[in-house]
Amino acid sequence: MISKIERIIAFRYLKPKKKEGFLKVISIFSFVGIALGVAILIIVMSVMNGFRAELINKILGFNPHIIVKPYEKKISKDALNSLEKLKDKISRVDFSFNGQAILISKENTTGILVRSYFQDDIDRIDLIKKGIIDGSLNLFKKDTISIGKELAISLDLVAEDQVTLMSTANLQTPFGSLPLQDKFTISSIFTTGLVEFDQNVIFMPFENSRSLFELSDKDINLEIYLYKPEQAELIKEKVQKLFSDHYVYSWADLNKSFFGALKVERNVMFIILTLIIVVAAFNIISGLTILVKNKTREIAILRTLGISKNSISKIFFLTGFAIGLLATITGVTIGILFSYYIEEIRVLITSIFNIRLFPEEIYFLSQMPSEINLGYILIISFFSLLITFLATIFPSLSSAKLDPVKALKYE
Repeated sequence: MISKIERIIAFRYLKPKKKEGFLKVISIFSFVGIALGVAILIIVMSVMNGFRAELINKILGFNPHIIVKPYEKKISKDALNSLEKLKDKISRVDFSFNGQAILISKENTTGILVRSYFQDDIDRIDLIKKGIIDGSLNLFKKDTISIGKELAISLDLVAEDQVTLMSTANLQTPFGSLPLQDKFTISSIFTTGLVEFDQNVIFMPFENSRSLFELSDKDINLEIYLYKPEQAELIKEKVQKLFSDHYVYSWADLNKSFFGALKVERNVMFIILTLIIVVAAFNIISGLTILVKNKTREIAILRTLGISKNSISKIFFLTGFAIGLLATITGVTIGILFSYYIEEIRVLITSIFNIRLFPEEIYFLSQMPSEINLGYILIISFFSLLITFLATIFPSLSSAKLDPVKALKYE
């Protein structure tokens, strides 16, 4: 326990005298260093957690959780019926086709990814349905397509415009092979918030993809959506047993390296930024060491008045730890506030300095995400207090070793 007299003396030492200006500077640097280190750690972790969560939500919003891709055989009715065994895990099942094509509009040409669905199936993709900004999904029928916002902007297109699509399939003519192509009307324009997707993907009805790509039944994929997408890997193994003649993979398989890289980057950033707190803690060691030297006479007087060595150690420990504790609380407060309003702050800085802090084409998202995680805040606070605790031990113990007789000998 820390007595009242120990607290009084410790907090008095937190306010250096005018002649101890250098000590005051060190204390301020210690406080600011730890507070900034904690705040930056919380902000960086919140942004990276938000970035990961937002990407997962976007990916799961328009990508199936499990995909069954035929090899040489089409997906049989018996295999489809076998999915009844997993009906408590599966929310819905759709048929789809993915292919590459070239979109020709006016004087512009660009390569795109074509995804084909039946109209009833595309209506159930919430991210697309809720993201329509021009036109309507009700118009999604034969000879129409739905394109992303970024693609529409880059090619200067709006709903009801006509474009030409050229597929990878070939038509044999007396003059040689010619790529199949057809004209389409844009029925709707959508935005998902994921720039890469809005720039490169279009949706097409199955009626057209069959003729444009000369599809057979073995080219059609089965898309499985789960009630709990995080269980995709576990359920994928069960689906693979039901579709042993086909290739089965999950959304996690498609993005494994990407999310693995995010995890490694997050851990490395945590370690690097923790060093800021470590460096600031060294300032506490320096400050307390100088404080002990400056208070040699006072320590000797306290010892002659009966204050124990243990109490002397507690006084200096409490002085250093108070700096770390207050700095940690300040850093946590700043970090949480900054993380909560980070998008507003980004917009403000962008408007004032006319710079782009979060380019959409690089980070894929249209706004800066942030997810405040209580667990990470507690871990960061714990490490900050632990480092502060360790930093105060040596100077506190050295203060108790002072011999009062030698200290007062020349006074």
